Amino acid sequence: MSMVDLITAINLVLCVVILALGYMKYRKSKNNVPLYIGIAFGLFGISHAINFIGITDVTDALLVIRTLGYLTVVYALLSFGKGQKSRKKRKR
Repeated sequence: MSMVDLITAINLVLCVVILALGYMKYRKSKNNVPLYIGIAFGLFGISHAINFIGITDVTDALLVIRTLGYLTVVYALLSFGKGQKSRKKRKR
């Protein structure tokens, strides 16, 4: 296994762990933000799995998958900010 394969494999495993943790936190708290972050890392994991398997003719698909992952993180962070503002208003 080359160093690139090892790095890709580690990234894939960590993405799966974050996906699982995001889902578990969502189930416990019913807060959507951990779920969105988990889904984003699930998307990153898909791109790592494609690279690890060695499929090389899906560059456009990888671009779409990773872009969706990043946009999901952006949405999660924006959602988190909205939740913080509404909690501050309730405390007043």
